[in-house]
Amino acid sequence: MFSLAINFPTQKFLQAQSKVGVLAWIGLVALITHIGILYLFINVFKWGLAGAAIAYDISAWGIALAQVVYVVGWCKDGWRGLSWLAFKDIWAFVRLSIASAVMLCLEIWYFMTIIVLTGHLEDPIIAVGSLSICMNINGWEGMLFIGINAAISVRVSNELGSGHPRAAKYSKEMRKAVAKLAYLLGITMILNSIQPVISGVAVGGGWQALVAYINLFCYYVVGLPLGFLLGYKTKLHVKGIWIGMIIGTCLQTLVLIYIVYKTNWNKEVEQASERMRKWGGQEQDHLSTDMNQTNIYITT
Repeated sequence: MFSLAINFPTQKFLQAQSKVGVLAWIGLVALITHIGILYLFINVFKWGLAGAAIAYDISAWGIALAQVVYVVGWCKDGWRGLSWLAFKDIWAFVRLSIASAVMLCLEIWYFMTIIVLTGHLEDPIIAVGSLSICMNINGWEGMLFIGINAAISVRVSNELGSGHPRAAKYSKEMRKAVAKLAYLLGITMILNSIQPVISGVAVGGGWQALVAYINLFCYYVVGLPLGFLLGYKTKLHVKGIWIGMIIGTCLQTLVLIYIVYKTNWNKEVEQASERMRKWGGQEQDHLSTDMNQTNIYITT
């Protein structure tokens, strides 16, 4: 967790500087190293689950430290060292960070809650297993659009200024359950090709607080209650829970599309410029210049 607190800010900084190639190389080296460490800890040292956790910690800290070293050593144009100006109007950044955290947590907890609800259905092993398989496939497919999310959020902001998984995996019941969810998986994949991109626009525009409220309503007021009713009060079971999830995600996507469509981008540019003047210390420079001009006028 502490490594991620270093990883994410430096990652966003490098993305904003268009240093994505460096991130890709760091990730590739980390992946190769991680595979080797995993094999060593699990197969050679026989550390089991603890070995996998230690390997993950080593890889996570390796990525974070590599990004910090690159920022400090090779980003001379974007990094001029520590400065007290970084603490100017710090609460504006804190508010934005809190809004971003709430926005992401609401979205992640939404999917985790669906897994918990599914675990209380009849035959929970098959229900949770089939849903997990579909969610993993959905996650693989969604990686492309999560990448677009990261790219478009940077672009917009720059432009504006049970212990036996293998037995369950190959069972006939599991294959049938996954097959029944296939069409819902297809719908979710379509939504995943739109929702992360629109969310990237929202993040780039600095609308994290607004998106947090939208996520709260669409996911927790509409999606989860509807999924609970369809899953427990009808014969749809796991399909009902997923249908509720899809409806919540679809509603969130439609609301974000409407907001993006109605946005006055000229006004957003003005607001972004104002933030740059305020947070970049330019207001202080303008104030000093005005005072100097006034002193010259009085002296004259």
